[in-house]
Amino acid sequence: MDDYVPHSIKIAAKMMHEMALRYKQMGYEVSVLTPDPLQKEPLIIKNIEGINVLYFKSGEIKNISKIKRAINETLLSWKAWQASKKYFRANHFDGIIYYSPSIFWGLLIKRLKMLWKCNSYLILRDIFPQWTLDNGLMSEKSPIYWYFKFFEWMNYKFASRIGVMSPSNLDFFKNKNTNISKFEVLFNWAETPEIQNIDDSFRKKLKLENKTVLFYGGNIGHSQKMINLIQLAKQFKDNPKIHFLFVGKGDEVELIQEEKKTHTLNNITYLPSVDQETYFKMLNEFDIGLFSLHPDHKTQNFPGKLLGYMAYSKPILGCVNPGNDLKEIVNQAKAGIVVESGNEKDLYDAAKSLIESENLRNEMGLNGRQLLAKQFSVESACLQIEKTFKQ
Repeated sequence: MDDYVPHSIKIAAKMMHEMALRYKQMGYEVSVLTPDPLQKEPLIIKNIEGINVLYFKSGEIKNISKIKRAINETLLSWKAWQASKKYFRANHFDGIIYYSPSIFWGLLIKRLKMLWKCNSYLILRDIFPQWTLDNGLMSEKSPIYWYFKFFEWMNYKFASRIGVMSPSNLDFFKNKNTNISKFEVLFNWAETPEIQNIDDSFRKKLKLENKTVLFYGGNIGHSQKMINLIQLAKQFKDNPKIHFLFVGKGDEVELIQEEKKTHTLNNITYLPSVDQETYFKMLNEFDIGLFSLHPDHKTQNFPGKLLGYMAYSKPILGCVNPGNDLKEIVNQAKAGIVVESGNEKDLYDAAKSLIESENLRNEMGLNGRQLLAKQFSVESACLQIEKTFKQ
């Protein structure tokens, strides 16, 4: 995958590490291959909790210009092979799991399948470049779009099996007349942690004592349409007991900071990304887990941050694009309240009901934790993928 612990703060990195650990518990020997733009050596191998992690040197692929990112991601497969081929040839593996984003692993997967004569499983979590069309960021006539489509096609071609995150994603490929014989639904997953005692250290540090804190953690980008949550904060700006905390990085951080300054939103705090351990300690202290998805998405998305919210018994509050399965899943389980993106009144009413009732927050938080254990467990994901390797 294109990033991993301990360097990454993203939920996807945590998900994949938890999967690696579970396969280790099941008796497998697990290696993880991931880029590290900061290292000088072509390849560094570290042991992290019994997992062999191969860090290969690459160009930067996160939070940089789009052109530079496209070039560096295009080179991922080549650089991974050049740095790691001795290791690959010396160690035979019985299965390959790869994660998208990025879409640029196809050529590497082709080489490794030929080398090991094994099956591969693609965990597909970002239908790119489709969402750039949906959001008007790219034209279907653009040669850049078709450049990305070629690598997307290769990514799918060399997968023995492809796991999409929801039934609606499966329907999307059916409607595109894709041969879906290799596609299936693979839900996101997370371990259910033991809840730690809350010491309120972050509340005290940020001067948020005696406030209801709505917490957003993760990518702050165009596909999230963060203005949805900024507009919500504006509606509560005159209530000193309510505060919004945004933690992360992305291309809409500047939007948050500009809106905060322009509208004197003293009820908003922005913090840059933190490491995984700090993130979950922070999450454990606050009250409501926020998320937002762009209304123009034609494909469905299940943000990984929701798994963290459920794991730490935080009620979920957010908005999704029309037709997203996520709304039904969360609302039916009473794990929070999800509305359609762009409906400011519904989002405000949902927030108000959660803010005004601690009992409702606690009840929905517990429901979310139960939903996580029932439908989004690491074990079920591992067993589902394992079937592909035993065929």
